[in-house]
Amino acid sequence: MADENKTDDKPELEDAPVKPRSNTSLIVLFVGMVVVLETGMFFFLVPSAEQVSALAEAELIQSVQEGAEKAEQEQSDENQEIEFDLGAFGETFSPIETERSFQVELKLYGLIRKKNREKMEKEFEAKNGRLRHAIRMKIRNSELNELTENQLGLLQRRILTTCNHLLDEDLLLGVGFHDFQLREE
Repeated sequence: MADENKTDDKPELEDAPVKPRSNTSLIVLFVGMVVVLETGMFFFLVPSAEQVSALAEAELIQSVQEGAEKAEQEQSDENQEIEFDLGAFGETFSPIETERSFQVELKLYGLIRKKNREKMEKEFEAKNGRLRHAIRMKIRNSELNELTENQLGLLQRRILTTCNHLLDEDLLLGVGFHDFQLREE
């Protein structure tokens, strides 16, 4: 009988269901670690309200400064002086109280602001004949010593004043000569 009992015990052990291992504790541990990690990241990596406002203020100051620099650059570009071609002139004249004839050939330009270019083009086109006539008269009415290289400043001021007087606004800032030749004939 003892042998029978031994064989009977074995089938009972083999037939007994095996309890599955519980993973609940691992899942709880994983979720807890994730919560702790996220909380740590929040406290150490997310900026505070003071830091956020300081960053926003710095960005605002930088954008205002960039806008001011850009506006200043545009303003300086508009006020940049450029040359405007007033034409070429060739005049033969006899100075007062002399019998000699002289030939003056010059190419004249005016200095204007870049923002006034369109106005100047329109006015120059509309008043080209009057401007050329006035410039020719200033050249012909000049004395011989005014037409020497050292004295051209007086002629430049006369031409500038006359041209600005004929224009609606004082668009010309100055005049100059690309080429200038005075020859006795």
